[in-house]
Amino acid sequence: MIDLHSHVLPGIDDGPSTIEESLEFMRVAAGQGTTVLAATPHLRSDFPDVQVEHVAESCAELNRLADGGAVPTVTPGGEVDLVWAQKASDEQLRLASFGQRGSDLLVETPYGILPENFEELIYHLSLRGYRILLAHPERNPTFHSDPKRLKDLARRGVLLQITLPSVASRKRGSHSRALALELVREGLAHNLASDSHSPGSFRPPSLRLGVQAVSEVSPAYAEWMVTDAAAAILEGEPLPAAPQVNGSRRGLRLPIRLRR
Repeated sequence: MIDLHSHVLPGIDDGPSTIEESLEFMRVAAGQGTTVLAATPHLRSDFPDVQVEHVAESCAELNRLADGGAVPTVTPGGEVDLVWAQKASDEQLRLASFGQRGSDLLVETPYGILPENFEELIYHLSLRGYRILLAHPERNPTFHSDPKRLKDLARRGVLLQITLPSVASRKRGSHSRALALELVREGLAHNLASDSHSPGSFRPPSLRLGVQAVSEVSPAYAEWMVTDAAAAILEGEPLPAAPQVNGSRRGLRLPIRLRR
């Protein structure tokens, strides 16, 4: 499995504090069957210790220290805040992209009410040459009240990443879980990730638990999101067709840039 959203790098955001904790984080991920772990630290103003220029170096150091162990390969990326992105140089955006390939960006969905120009901001970011993977949109209250707004983004070329904390939630009446599984049923969820922050009880990299939760809707689709689809995003390739879910259309082959 490929996990495209984790806060595994030590001491820079709200992930592990130490290298030892990061290595334990990787061991826990390996126990879930994860083979590749994208390091996606927060790129936003309230985490000034995250310097996108140093992310690849930090990933290489973790891989070096784990050499010989049965742990995932850590690859560079970032969880990009839209405000940060507007000010970022072309080189900074490239360094924030998956594998620093300059093709796919993980963009953080805000937790509060969305501004009216949210779609316009996404569109302008895509014009800089990126396919957008929107992180945890199922948690946003605007999309809870207006899911069509989110689905329209997906149909225009934005990829949607649902996350473990939402799909594995057993909280009665969870709007986030309900929206995440609705996106799966309609073939509009493209990736499942852990959004993990620690090796312990607080949001561990237990991606297999998320796969099991989504498997209640479709086992084949759940596996596709963390294997074939995740690999295509990581490599900047078109997404392969998704397995059919309850008679829904198969996944679309989406362009790199957002359609207006």
